[in-house]
Amino acid sequence: MKTYQFPLLLSLLFINTIFVFAQSKVNLTGFSSENGASVEEQNGMVIVSWPAGSHEKGRLQLDMHEGTPLLSAIQLEDAEGLKEIAQNVNPLFLLTVGQRDLSKESGWNIFFDRTAYNPYKAFKVSLEKETITVKSHGKRTIIRVNSMKAGNFEGWLEVTLYHGSPLLNMAAVMRTEEDAKAIIYDAGLVSESKAWNEIFWSDTDGYFQSSLDTEADSPAENLAVKYRTIIGEGQEGSLAVFPPPHQYFYPLDNAYNLKYVWHGADYREMVDGYGIGIRQDLMGDNRHVPWFNAPPKTEQRLNFFVLLSDTKDGQILEDVKAYTHADQYKPLDGYRTMASHFHTEHMDDILTHKPVPEIPGHVKALRSMGVNIMHLGEYHLAGNPRDLGPRRLPELKLMFEESARLSTGDFLMIPGEEPNVHYGGHWMNMFPKPVYWIMSREDGQPFVEQTEEYGKVYRVGNKEEMLQLLEEEKGLAWIAHARTKGSTGFPDKYKEEAFFKSDRFNGAAWKVIPADLSIPNMGRRVLGLMDDMANWGERKYVIAEADLFKLEPDYEIYGPMNINYLQMDKLPKFEEGWQPVLYAMQTGKFFSGTGEILLPSFSVNGKESGETLQMEGSGKAKVKVSVDWTFPLNYIEIISGDGENVSRERFDLSSTESFGVQDFDFTIDLINKKWIRLEVWDVAANGAFTQPVWVE
Repeated sequence: MKTYQFPLLLSLLFINTIFVFAQSKVNLTGFSSENGASVEEQNGMVIVSWPAGSHEKGRLQLDMHEGTPLLSAIQLEDAEGLKEIAQNVNPLFLLTVGQRDLSKESGWNIFFDRTAYNPYKAFKVSLEKETITVKSHGKRTIIRVNSMKAGNFEGWLEVTLYHGSPLLNMAAVMRTEEDAKAIIYDAGLVSESKAWNEIFWSDTDGYFQSSLDTEADSPAENLAVKYRTIIGEGQEGSLAVFPPPHQYFYPLDNAYNLKYVWHGADYREMVDGYGIGIRQDLMGDNRHVPWFNAPPKTEQRLNFFVLLSDTKDGQILEDVKAYTHADQYKPLDGYRTMASHFHTEHMDDILTHKPVPEIPGHVKALRSMGVNIMHLGEYHLAGNPRDLGPRRLPELKLMFEESARLSTGDFLMIPGEEPNVHYGGHWMNMFPKPVYWIMSREDGQPFVEQTEEYGKVYRVGNKEEMLQLLEEEKGLAWIAHARTKGSTGFPDKYKEEAFFKSDRFNGAAWKVIPADLSIPNMGRRVLGLMDDMANWGERKYVIAEADLFKLEPDYEIYGPMNINYLQMDKLPKFEEGWQPVLYAMQTGKFFSGTGEILLPSFSVNGKESGETLQMEGSGKAKVKVSVDWTFPLNYIEIISGDGENVSRERFDLSSTESFGVQDFDFTIDLINKKWIRLEVWDVAANGAFTQPVWVE
């Protein structure tokens, strides 16, 4: 009897062990196969497949045994069978944690922080394979593996599979209880065995380069590349690793190419094995280097994308480029693209007799990106903007002449400055033609006089005269980097001033300061101000601003850039003036964003942005928007206000796949509302936003 029971007991224990493993390690409660995905469990392996488009399936084999690579296989499957893209690799995350200075008025909105210059600690994020959860969300399958740890940050690994494409996102979702932390991260895929036969990338001139040094002892190398992408070629295909194209770039003054990808072994002397991935230079541009905010209890997504292909020789890069329109702003009928706020210091280079090419680098760079209109902010840290005339006027003349010379074909360079006088804070200006003005006026000097060399010249001595100049010359002013940097506390401090209430003060400008990886969008500082200004009863608008210094074609410009699409059928000629540009801005006839999402049309009961809607009857309004996108969309949010409160209605778009054009209709209650606007965001935190429709 005992000889029979003992083997039976062992068998029962063995069966029970497998059952307990399945119960404790795998959770499929939120998973459904109805969207085309499948999950299998085999001896501690969890195999997840998803429809990857073009009659293919993507397939991840996750090994939940301790001490083994998590991703034992990354595959594509078609009618011919499985194709091995990579084997035995681990997702890698290196988290560097520094201090955030919260003592200043700007608080978490700080830009002028010395984070990179103060003590910090770097951690390799560890993964303990405790549990795994697979759930469905629209046309997404989400895999969560617990748990991850790095210093005082804890969290989990989250892998999101996007149905309809061989695209996935890998994220270490980390949080801390500690206050005043700033972070930065490197990431990628790493293997202690030979996972790739060859590595490919595009150099900054757009030419393919490659390396066969893929052995486990090949030293790590940081690369300056175009398109922020590193490609590993395996036995039967390739995978590309790249960051969210804008979210990964915290704010800096300069868009230098800081070698944002890496490949090789022993990376940063912290990584076992050979890897490929994305990276940040801890010192940034060696100026103000604020990194990313990491407020306590927020879920920071240290993430990167992976795209799979059965092609070789780097051909997958064309598929990656499609997600950013090859780092270009896609032409849109009835619109012209405008980028604003550039301190190129080109004029200073001429004045100081530096070698200057016939076509300067910033013009080559922006024109190649599809920018039609470049709005300058010259003489910011260069030149003599506060001069009383002898130097100031020749400098303005040079800016006007160079802007005219460089405006040709489908490109218009608009002269402009960041004057920062009389109003408080920092602000930008634009006139519809060249205007000579001096930023001060001494006793006895006229406000305006006619000169032989420059024609009409204005001298502005105070905020009232500044407004008078804008009114007489039909110019516009708006606050730069509101509520941060040199505009901390503004426009709030002058919102009751006559110049702010004037239609000559157009509003504010949107740029991602600060950066925060825990939110699914970017630039809340200014989008919140947009809502505040509307609730103040002021009909103000918000353009996108780059706020960058020198640019060259080999810089990483697309990442920190943004764009405005102005409604206009014809680009103005410099010599004729550019009043149509100002008209689009001051009437709200534009949308802005990062470039991947376009909004060809938007209306509320037939009224477009900048127009006024007369509400009658039930107060129900039909919101219509046409959206053109690349990355799968995340959500649409419709924002409205009643003069005091802000209402938000979010519509989940997890049913979307990569690349699409669709018209969306929503019914919104506008009872007692004064304004309404719309935002669209994708899974990479790229976005676009409209200007308000005003409600009466």
